[in-house]
Amino acid sequence: MVDMTQLKQQVKELIVESLNLEDVDPTSIEDDQALFGTGLELDSLDALQLAVAIEERFGVPITDSDMGEKVFASVETLAKFVQDARTDG
Repeated sequence: MVDMTQLKQQVKELIVESLNLEDVDPTSIEDDQALFGTGLELDSLDALQLAVAIEERFGVPITDSDMGEKVFASVETLAKFVQDARTDG
């Protein structure tokens, strides 16, 4: 099982790769930094792309927008969601 630190790093790399954030270094993203709004300033299209990338990379679907809002709050919440879903599955 991947530890949480490694998982957060993988999530950061996935965000940068899947959303083509060429000007963003994955290591510069804080674990608790907001992904939407004043944080990375992602939008709803980014959320959709990221949800697809999370499912492809980790095999964890994000099935509804209410869940997505909580899951996509930060790298921390996203990594925890992936870890919990993989543990339960």
